[in-house]
Amino acid sequence: MSRNLRGLSERKGLRESLFEEIVRAYTGDDGDDEQRLGIIREKYLTGSSSILSVSSFYDFLRKEHREKKVYICDGTACLTSGGNERLRKELLRSYSEDEIGTVTCLGHCHSNNAFLHGHRTIVWDGTELSGPEIGKAAVAEVKINTGTNVPKPALLSPTGDPGEYYSVLRSFCSDIPGAIGQIEKSGLRGRGGAGFSFAAKKHASRSAAGHRKYIICNADEGDPGAFSDKWLLEERPHSVLFGMMAAGMITGADTGILYIRGEYPEAVIAVKKAVQELVSEKISSRNLWKCEKDFTFHVVEGAGAYICGEETSLINSLEGLRPEVRTRPPYPATYGLFGKPTLLSNVETFANIRYILTEGGEAYAALGTERSPGTKLVSLDGGFNRPGLYEVRMGTPLREVFEDMGGGTKYPVKAYQIGGPLGGIVPSTMVEKLTLDFESFASNGFLLGHAGVVSVPEEFSMPELLLHLFDFTSRESCGKCFPCRIGAKRGEELLAGAIREGRKIDRELFDDLLDTLQLGSLCALGGGLPLPVWNAMKYFPGEMSKIFN
Repeated sequence: MSRNLRGLSERKGLRESLFEEIVRAYTGDDGDDEQRLGIIREKYLTGSSSILSVSSFYDFLRKEHREKKVYICDGTACLTSGGNERLRKELLRSYSEDEIGTVTCLGHCHSNNAFLHGHRTIVWDGTELSGPEIGKAAVAEVKINTGTNVPKPALLSPTGDPGEYYSVLRSFCSDIPGAIGQIEKSGLRGRGGAGFSFAAKKHASRSAAGHRKYIICNADEGDPGAFSDKWLLEERPHSVLFGMMAAGMITGADTGILYIRGEYPEAVIAVKKAVQELVSEKISSRNLWKCEKDFTFHVVEGAGAYICGEETSLINSLEGLRPEVRTRPPYPATYGLFGKPTLLSNVETFANIRYILTEGGEAYAALGTERSPGTKLVSLDGGFNRPGLYEVRMGTPLREVFEDMGGGTKYPVKAYQIGGPLGGIVPSTMVEKLTLDFESFASNGFLLGHAGVVSVPEEFSMPELLLHLFDFTSRESCGKCFPCRIGAKRGEELLAGAIREGRKIDRELFDDLLDTLQLGSLCALGGGLPLPVWNAMKYFPGEMSKIFN
């Protein structure tokens, strides 16, 4: 069935995207849901159940969400800092409880005071909020602290004049093997969390047979605590577009798609503006390397689904299918968007490409360690004295990042969750032993991931944090596999019963649940959830023992 729907969606293509048509219909002001469903069904020659299965999946398209007037962040950083509750109390001056919705996450983990209104991000400055004035407020501009410990940063440097910036590609158009060689020498690993070799993805996509290929930028950065992709999209969009265009030159793809999460409306605007700059200044593959067909960009805005940060779920979403995780193989490099070879990587990964091509792969590799080359953007949340975004040499002591760059924390912190809601919980006592690289974290039982850092205050309950993580996974599960869909909900129920009602959890049962989640889940959403739980049980036995028999 999926292949049939995929084929129907491909006939319309990206310019008449089924997914975007569904989003427009269900967020519009005219007609009821049944009328909208019927119009789309007739246009795309598909069944009502197929359209309904998609439209009912996304948070932003659900009727109960659309009826809200303002939305606050319920991400981990806003939870542990208490920022969401402070903001909720202030908004209750103007709105009823039923009019306040939630979203995860707005990417303001450094300030913990942002909310959505009218599909715009507004940052509360601490003054009194009133309903009519909220609607008139301009999108707040918040300066984010940035810094680096490398002489010439690969990611934070301004892009400058677009014409000059993209001209680098002209010098490689007749030496594509040279460009490939520099990327391979760099050892660049994916910056979206898994750390997979970018060169391996590039090689698989380049060698795959197919008259049509795609480049997809996974800009659905949904990990609470991480805002590096958001910053790059808003402040350095051309660095991302350059990387995608270079990947297209190397693999033979002529189309690039940026799938940007709907919780980042300003990022969508910034990237669309950058794409228009390329058009107006005639910066194209046709002009840069005499390509017969221009490399075109499509900017797609998500509709509220954390799971779309998983690559196969994202591809299904673009095709207008229910964004469930696919079983693999086949992998996207050989069978991706519309069944065509697709190179898919995240924002920060693509943003590194120009530095590699201009400075050389060996120079990039030398910025980090042998197995974790280059630099990594680290997001420090509002618990730090200098919260913000830092480009850090891989292999840097974690203590140096926290103390020298972040200025230490504003209040006593007992642990840091690093790598998103599925990342490990690093106790403060372990910070001295870790360096910022994939291997150091993995060998000590943690996860670097996106390198978003959430501070957990001394007084914040560890069982409450785990309850939040189970609840998050339960809500965001695509539902494709039983272990994640059912296991996350069972874990949430067990923790809620222990915390709220004093019902002790059977430890053997809980351990079996965690093993099932890790071994049986199709993707890292269910499979990664046990890691922070195991960390909490290992490093905070006193707190955790209170909920077990």
